[in-house]
Amino acid sequence: SLLLALSLLSPWGSAAGSCPPRCVCASNLLSCSQANLSVVPAPLPRFTAVLDLSHNNVTRLRADWAPARLPHLHALLLSHNGLAFVSTEAFTHVPRLRHLDLSSNRLRTLDENLFSDLGELEVLLLYNNEISTVDRTAFENLGRLRKLYLGQNRIARFPLELLREGTRLPQLALLDLSANRLRAVPAGELQALPAWLRDRLYLHNNPLACDCLLFQLLDRGRRRHLSAVEDFQDELRCFLPGASAHVKILDLAGKQPLNCSKAREAVLEAHLGDTVTLGCDSRWQGVRSRHWVTPGGERVLGDGGNGSVVLLANGSLQLRALRPEDGGTYSCWVAGPLLNETLYVELLVHNFTLHGPHDTLNTAYTTLVGCILSVVLVLIYLYLTPCRCCCCRGTEKPPAPRDDSINSSVLSTTPNHAGGTGEPCGSHLASGAGAGQNGRFKGGGTPPLPARQAPKAQRKVSDPDSVSSVFSDTPIVV
Repeated sequence: SLLLALSLLSPWGSAAGSCPPRCVCASNLLSCSQANLSVVPAPLPRFTAVLDLSHNNVTRLRADWAPARLPHLHALLLSHNGLAFVSTEAFTHVPRLRHLDLSSNRLRTLDENLFSDLGELEVLLLYNNEISTVDRTAFENLGRLRKLYLGQNRIARFPLELLREGTRLPQLALLDLSANRLRAVPAGELQALPAWLRDRLYLHNNPLACDCLLFQLLDRGRRRHLSAVEDFQDELRCFLPGASAHVKILDLAGKQPLNCSKAREAVLEAHLGDTVTLGCDSRWQGVRSRHWVTPGGERVLGDGGNGSVVLLANGSLQLRALRPEDGGTYSCWVAGPLLNETLYVELLVHNFTLHGPHDTLNTAYTTLVGCILSVVLVLIYLYLTPCRCCCCRGTEKPPAPRDDSINSSVLSTTPNHAGGTGEPCGSHLASGAGAGQNGRFKGGGTPPLPARQAPKAQRKVSDPDSVSSVFSDTPIVV
């Protein structure tokens, strides 16, 4: 009776909570490893928190492997099973899963929304499979995923959507892509990642093509003592163009044919009067404290001076209205959870006068073009305007009275002609003494009136020294 009472009190005492055959049960832990299972044992106790099914023959994980909801299950181990198929609904009944091990199986593809039901998943192990295709939505809704192991697969395309701002997994702190088939990586975008993420981005043992951007990315990581670079320097190799043997990426500095230059630490360039922000790119998350030291040795803890130096909430240092003396090397001191770290940012302040010659050249060029256009317009106005005298040649009929506003030159500063009847055009052509260039009349005094015309009020003529009419050949004074 005592044994019966203890069995009833034990979580495995009831029929629904009995330990499955060939499994070892301890409290809420269920271990069925190396039990030669081809399917998941059933029924599974509802309070199971850890389920170990590794080293079996479970080749397919269907949607009904857990027919009832397992609200307490937070770790599922399925490594070394020859697993080749996982249903997109396989994790519907285990929403609290935080650790999922699918490593060392035969998975070839990661289908659309495969893990979308695992909103609390933190660690996902997929290494040592045959994965060559990864759907872009396979990891959607994994807002708490911190570690993703995709090493030792057949992945040929870098999954940049996992890291790019706006689409990346927000809590991701480790991404293992080692021992795949990557031939290129987006070095520029990887350099823009936070240092704490670059510290856990593993790229070794890939057939990468040698590139100076890749070299500088890894060289900066070595200078910063990032573990993903420092711990795997010998495995970080690449292939030179036309070569069959690989070389160490970190040995490319100054060597042919690429002749890559050494990577410089963070360098920021700006001009006088600019506002810049110096980032404290620490490889530690959850830092306790940090402060900046200026090139002059002053420690910045808050607003400095008249507000030109500001320590932002995220640890960055903002400099406003830059002056020449603001240039130099700034250092950020970080107190990390394990070790302290010091970061250096070199600020180069360029004087705006360095751009002066370009501005002067632009102004001079604009002025020259304006002058040339003005001269061309004046010449067109002078020589391409049709002469009205050709219309009345050979006729004795006097022209209609002239209107002062029409006949006076738009360029002349002399008074308008006096009122009265004008002269016929033939009088200008008949006078040979006043003929000027191109056969036109060149006014030098009062032209004689025809004999048949009675003496009337003589027409006033512009002073020869003034700016003449547009119909004369007297040079225009500009």
